Amino acid sequence: MPRAAIVLALACLVAVSCAGNGDDRARSRATTASTTAAPTTAAPTTASPTTVAVTAPPTFDGGVEAIPDAARLHASWRPGCPVPLEDLRVLSLDHWGLDGAEHRGELVVHADHADAIVGVFRRLFEARFPIERMELVDAFGADDDAVMVANDTSAFNCRDVVGRPGVWSQHAYGLAVDVNPLVNPYVLSPEDVRPPEGVAYLDRTQDVAGLIRGGDVVVEAFAAIGWEWGGVWDMPDYQHFSAAGN
Repeated sequence: MPRAAIVLALACLVAVSCAGNGDDRARSRATTASTTAAPTTAAPTTASPTTVAVTAPPTFDGGVEAIPDAARLHASWRPGCPVPLEDLRVLSLDHWGLDGAEHRGELVVHADHADAIVGVFRRLFEARFPIERMELVDAFGADDDAVMVANDTSAFNCRDVVGRPGVWSQHAYGLAVDVNPLVNPYVLSPEDVRPPEGVAYLDRTQDVAGLIRGGDVVVEAFAAIGWEWGGVWDMPDYQHFSAAGN
């Protein structure tokens, strides 16, 4: 073959090879572009609103009922008491205990003051004033000493005034309430404290749950219905509230 023809053939081969490599690089760039995912913008999502449980604050409940029969007050009432059964009412009252929990208790008071006493204990409940227990004195055989030692808040009990035989207490009319009597004792003298275990609470500056002090919510709540606190007497009866101050 003539030399000129050989040179021409080699030139053509080089041209084809270069053209082919260019096509391959182009195809590679196209493939890469087509397989690389374009960034996408996700559609905004709306989060479901969080439901928060709302707990209603505790609410006071108090009820007033007639005494069905003498069996209900089997130890605290008897024929000859100064008030008949039909003039008494049993109150069912919510209250806070020393344990910080809500409890349900009972008191018996005169019918004329029943609604007012419910209002007093509503106020004490709202103030979260603690009352250790609230049972009828009949649960203790109407024994006032046992009631006080148990720190039981009570009201009606057909009994005499302490130390005055033959003289009816205001409790015998359903016109008195004793609140937390152990920590709020009756001080007849430094040597005569009722109950005797109450001596530990003669210091009225102590930080004791259920202790009553002048001007506190208990004194104010009873004063609002015209009842007097025995804590201001010459012989202070810190537990005692009554309609006639006796």
